[in-house]
Amino acid sequence: MKRLGLVLLLGLASCSSKDVVVVYSPHGPDVGKDYEALFEAAYPDIDLRWLDMGSQEVYNRISAERRRPACDVWWGAPSTMFMQAARAGLLGAYTPSWAGAVGPGYKDEDGLWYGMYDTPLAIMFNTRHYTRGQVPHSWDELLDPAWDGLITMRKPLPSGTMRTFIGAMILRAESEDEGIAWLRRLHLATEKYNESPQTLFDHMKRNEDLITVWIMPDAVLQRERNGYPFDFWLPKQTPVLTEAIAIVKGAPHRENAELFYEFATSPEALAHQAAEYAKIPTRTDIDPATLPQWMADQEVDAMAIDWDLFAQKEQAWCDRWEKEVYNAP
Repeated sequence: MKRLGLVLLLGLASCSSKDVVVVYSPHGPDVGKDYEALFEAAYPDIDLRWLDMGSQEVYNRISAERRRPACDVWWGAPSTMFMQAARAGLLGAYTPSWAGAVGPGYKDEDGLWYGMYDTPLAIMFNTRHYTRGQVPHSWDELLDPAWDGLITMRKPLPSGTMRTFIGAMILRAESEDEGIAWLRRLHLATEKYNESPQTLFDHMKRNEDLITVWIMPDAVLQRERNGYPFDFWLPKQTPVLTEAIAIVKGAPHRENAELFYEFATSPEALAHQAAEYAKIPTRTDIDPATLPQWMADQEVDAMAIDWDLFAQKEQAWCDRWEKEVYNAP
């Protein structure tokens, strides 16, 4: 969908009494730049100020600013982080116009956050070197000695995606200790941890024999939008995280925060995000005809996860990973 068409569908609105809205997000510069332009075209008297950083970095910053909030909308990150933020009193309640279009697992019971996308984890690879038949088809196949030194990763602790992967690999093991041992073996096979998603993508483009664990939509986005030679394989029992959105408690531009929230989560915007960024909407009222055909065709065998328990355990799991895996002697 062309930008102009999206703006026309969303409609021009009258100016708010405030002239700024601040959004923190890990969605990356493609999404950030696009939605700054789209939102400001629809609301020309509002300046959208965008800050791109990893999910954990967003959480840490919002927490540090809790006495004097600077952010209005937190857009994107696994729902487990929003659960932690809700318990910490960092989020403000808001009931969007589409609240009834998602099930209980996709929203906070007090309206502190709502899920926007279903996001599976996948094994991503460079198509200049591999086909889908040549890469690991299961998580355990990553530990095959043939892949030693050929696995590269996003630095885990700042990344909601990788923190989800750490927790999921622990949950699928017979015990927490066995999960940590599995992650230790993966660490020993990993040639590098990259500081950001963009450095990960660039590293894999230059080094065609590397593979990684990352979110499936980004493999599609980087291929279709930016021309990276990437594809993916979805293992069975893959974690499917929910990426959410929330208004920050004490948002300094609350009225504009609600405008952006509704703008970014409208059916037209979600169809745009599906087509442009491969984001799979959680809403049940989106017309399937407005979504890419591959979304209907793609089969996902989702790992069953108690996300409330996950949110409670995540930090402890990541602390163990840092101490017993990354910094192990």
